[in-house]
Formats: sequence, structure tokens, C-alpha cells
Amino acid sequence: MEIRSLLERLIAFDTTSRNSNLELIEFVRGVLDEEGIPSELSFDASREKANLWATIGPSDRAGVVLSGHTDVVPVDGQQWNTDPFALVEADGKLFGRGTSDMKGFIAVCLASIPKIKRCNPENPIHFAFSYDEEVGCIGVRELLKALSAFKIKPAMCLVGEPTDLRVIRGHKGGMAARCHFKGEPCHSSQTHRGVNAIEMAAEGITYLKRMGMRFKEEGPFDHECTPPFTTIQTGLIEGGTALNIVPEHCSFEFEMRGLPSVNTLELADEFFTYCRSTLEPEMKKGSRQSGINWEIKSEYPALNLDGESEAIKLLQSLTGESSSGKVSFGTEAGLFQNEGIPAVVCGPGSIDQAHRPNEYIQINQLDRCERLVDGVVQHFARGAD
Repeated sequence: MEIRSLLERLIAFDTTSRNSNLELIEFVRGVLDEEGIPSELSFDASREKANLWATIGPSDRAGVVLSGHTDVVPVDGQQWNTDPFALVEADGKLFGRGTSDMKGFIAVCLASIPKIKRCNPENPIHFAFSYDEEVGCIGVRELLKALSAFKIKPAMCLVGEPTDLRVIRGHKGGMAARCHFKGEPCHSSQTHRGVNAIEMAAEGITYLKRMGMRFKEEGPFDHECTPPFTTIQTGLIEGGTALNIVPEHCSFEFEMRGLPSVNTLELADEFFTYCRSTLEPEMKKGSRQSGINWEIKSEYPALNLDGESEAIKLLQSLTGESSSGKVSFGTEAGLFQNEGIPAVVCGPGSIDQAHRPNEYIQINQLDRCERLVDGVVQHFARGAD
């Protein structure tokens, strides 16, 4: 199948992270089956979601991984001019949820299979398609557990996230957490008898804001990232039942996106220590039943690949880029790097289109990506390892 036809099929599957991705995975598996290529699946606990791993070529050599995630972000509340799950072409663009992020890259990979078979690669070409990247790079961890059992590690991983085909060697790491404040409810005319969970949560949120401002003003800085500092933001909050009741509960969620030199889990510990040592004792003065608890919802490591690595040089030679860069958004690449597999982020489409209504990809980006994947395949197929 051609890239456009494949992308049309892929877009039609609503693989929003809250949904199963099995129909899409079975479609991909069918494409591989038609070419006589076996594939392996690894499932989540519910068995409603799966990763797919497939290999063309010998299994006793390193080769390259072509990696992409199958899930997309929700379209809820967005104003689309077309059906987000039906591919629409206009003005040299293809519109639909996931066109840029990142089913376009997956379509290019699938379209390359017949050419890969014909060249009978001396080194393996691996395909790794994961679930739940958008909610914390969850699925790829299970895939990497299976990969770690291999005696030979791939020599390189190409993560085809949308970079406008710029070669990306680094990105920020991140974490997200949910905090819950339990106070003591009472009538609002008797505030001295209660513990206001919303007000105490606001103290916590203010502390997070001060932490973020510290990084903005004092660094560390990396001007290859935009913005060039570690960021912290609170994105969700809920609490209270009525205006005349001192609120018993308040919860909020925050995220941290740290430069490669910053460990976001350690940074979060600073905040949790403040909650435990300062805010919670104040709450317990009003009620011993008051307190704070939290959970880490997701985390992913930064990517920080040497700009002189062979993987970077290869991608630069194939794209014509004279340099490589860094981005602030996260990918699965850092997880591959943590397993000792040099990972580069380079793919079709723009991050400016990701997660937005009327998401699209330029058709010429897919054409350029096809040439890039062909070049990567040829490099490894002819014996480079």
C-alpha cells in the first residue's frame, strides 16, 4: 500500500490513549503478515492495548529500530472543520488526528516494507510501535523489557516524532503528579473549626510557582531548548462542594519538564518535602484527620545524545542538516537511550500541529521522510552496523 492509503487507514482508528489500540495493531500486523513478516505483541494488564515488534533481516546482528507510538491525544472540546478520524486532503496537506503526531511516520515505515524485503538486509530493520506514549511513555517500557533479553542491542533507534525532519539529539525529561489535600469541613461561618483544603492546596501551588520562577531566573539554562530552562506548571485543580462549606477536599495535578541536567523526580521530592514538613503540620493543628498525599502519574527521562555520535552523523548526512538540536517536548527516545541504544528524534510534521484542532501534515514532509527512511535502511542493509 502507498503512504497515503496507509495513513488513511491508520487515522480512521480512534486510538486516543483512553481507548484500545488493538484494531490498529491488528491492521499493522495484517500488513506485515501479507509480506510474510512475523510480529510479536506485548500487552498491558487489561490486554486492551498492545505494543508491536517486528524484524526484517537476521536477528544475530544489531541493526536499527524504527519507532513510533500508536496513540493520539483527545479531540474533546476542539473545533475541527472536518472529521478528525477521516483523512482529508487540501492545499498540499493531509488533515486528521495523528497525521503529524505520529501516524504519518508509521505509514512511511509500513510503506517501506516491500523495499526492505527486496534489499535482503545484512543487518536487521526493527519496527517498534507502542501504546500510551501520550500519557507517560507507558507502553514502550514493556517493549523494552522484552528487548533487554536480546543478546545484541540495536545500533540505533530512529524515533519519528514530528520535528519537521530536523535532527534532534536531546530533549527535556518530565514527570507529572497528582496531589490531594484533605481538610476538615464545617459551616463557613465557623472557619476557625475547619481546615480549608483549597487554601492549603493553593499554598502548595504557590510553592510550585516559586520553584518554577527560580529556574526561569537562575537557571541552569540550555539555549538549544525553548524555553531554555526547567519549567513547572499546575494544569488541573478541583475541590469544594459549596461556597458556604469550608472545603474538605482539593486535588491538583502538576508537571515538571527538566533540562537533561535536572532530575525531575528529585525536584518533585523538594516539593513533597515542603508539603510534608511545612503544610501538613499546619493542617493537623486544625484537625488530626487532615493531611496530604500524592502519586507520581508518569515520568520519562531526558534525551542527551552526543552530537558527534554515529547516529547523529548518519541522520545529518541523509537530511542535509549541518547541525542537530534539542526540543522541550518529551519522547520515548530517552528510554531507548537508557537501555544503551543511541536514539535520535527525527520525523515528518511539525510539533506546532500536534495536539491542535485541524492537525495536518504537509504531503512533501511525507515524501522527504520516505527518502530518509530509505536512506537509513540502505545504510544498515549494506552491512553498516
